[in-house]
Amino acid sequence: MIPENHPRRQSLLIRERLVELMERGAVVPQGLIAHGRGECFDYLIGEATQGFAERAMRATVARILTSEYPVISVNGNMAALAAKDIVAFAEKVGAKIEVNLFYRSYEREKAVAELLYEAGAKEVLGVGDDASATIPELFSERRRVSPRGILKADTVLLGLEDGDRTEALVRLGKFVIAIDLNPLSRTAQKANITIVDNLTRVFPRMLSLADELSKLNRQELENVWKSFDNRKNLGEALRFISDRLVQLSKDL
Repeated sequence: MIPENHPRRQSLLIRERLVELMERGAVVPQGLIAHGRGECFDYLIGEATQGFAERAMRATVARILTSEYPVISVNGNMAALAAKDIVAFAEKVGAKIEVNLFYRSYEREKAVAELLYEAGAKEVLGVGDDASATIPELFSERRRVSPRGILKADTVLLGLEDGDRTEALVRLGKFVIAIDLNPLSRTAQKANITIVDNLTRVFPRMLSLADELSKLNRQELENVWKSFDNRKNLGEALRFISDRLVQLSKDL
């Protein structure tokens, strides 16, 4: 039992949720390691959405709203931490949802899809025989995609991703948006837009932004995402972390 007044209560609840869903087969042990790494970077940005993340989220929503066929790629950790908000966002912006896993098995695909269906999803791609297409030059199980989903997509939103698939998707001509707390990761560096923030904060905020930005016309929306500079924004994230660490060291 985690006390109500525990200063790390939310963080501990998330950890317990991941362990629970590992026992259900949706999360793998390696996912717990990935979460811990992300949590470390969350500390560095002050466990709050910063300006560089807000700008990336605005560009993301604008891009998705002007996309012909956007797809949200979901792995075990994403489904465990944000299934309800992912489903709500996908419905609001007209995006498909597809399961894509590095440590892949049919049982795990079904477990992740079940989380999304429990959260209200009407359709989840990438399960079983639906993942019948492959991404060229990619050799992990993440090469398997749905011909009705990621293979067909013009825009792919992904989180907690490995760099190999991000690079492969970009080579295929996909516009890739990554949610990644580590601005130094290959995924963050290779994506077209990188949101350096915790996905538990990202999807609720993007739901609000979708309401706001849907009032703009297509040209205005295109101006939002086309004017976004990912490398400049990643540089801002790194400078923020550096400056914050210097300030914290002075306050000791």
